[in-house]
Amino acid sequence: MEISQFQISDYLDSNEMIAAYLNTVLTEGDEQDLILAIGHIAKSIGMSKIAAQTGMSRPSLYKALSEGAKPQFGTIMKVLRAIGGDIQIAPQPAQPNRP
Repeated sequence: MEISQFQISDYLDSNEMIAAYLNTVLTEGDEQDLILAIGHIAKSIGMSKIAAQTGMSRPSLYKALSEGAKPQFGTIMKVLRAIGGDIQIAPQPAQPNRP
């Protein structure tokens, strides 16, 4: 029996699933987890499509969203917009030592 490797991108098949996945990574992960998650989402949508929308080549896109990559913030923003994402800032409750 052959066992296939689990690919999260195979399950990111709706905007709701993509948003839930990305929000979970933002809440529980670190910056590398976020980069990889954006890569998984881009793969689920189609790297060729994302490359065309961002003006990046597919190899550059794969490299920017691979493990250990340190993409520029502008690259992350381009890809987020291409996958239909947005960044919003929500205020956190005041901490005792902060005004």
